[in-house]
Amino acid sequence: MSRKCDICGKSTVAGNNVSHANNKTKRVWRPNIQRVNAVVDNKSVSMKVCTRCIRSEKVVKR
Repeated sequence: MSRKCDICGKSTVAGNNVSHANNKTKRVWRPNIQRVNAVVDNKSVSMKVCTRCIRSEKVVKR
């Protein structure tokens, strides 16, 4: 399952963990993606949407 929001396009972001000794290791921030049955053009469509889009009512849940 791709970790990308179908509404806003939010996806994974890469960066570094930085320790107190300034050691750097790779890490990933992932968005909170949920499967939602949404209403689009009076039809029920299954979408992958981030919780920010659900909360801001950019998606009409069925």
